[in-house]
Amino acid sequence: MLDAEILLALGIALIIIGVLIVLLLIFLLSVSSAKNGRVKGAGPIIIGPVPIIFGTNKESLKKVLMLSLALTILLVIAMVVYYLLLG
Repeated sequence: MLDAEILLALGIALIIIGVLIVLLLIFLLSVSSAKNGRVKGAGPIIIGPVPIIFGTNKESLKKVLMLSLALTILLVIAMVVYYLLLG
């Protein structure tokens, strides 16, 4: 079995790697869109199972809305499965 300290270190490492990937992608997207002079984007803030979506154009909003709904449905399914298995 995995020790608690190993799991803690693995969790922290995954969070740091995720943050670094997000920062790298933001930088790369900003550099590539600076050439065109136009920036399009959108993003979700998911609080519990409720997504709050913001964006600059309808195309980006539709994509983020679909992704947020899919993640929300997966979250609800995961909570139900967790409840049924361990409840």
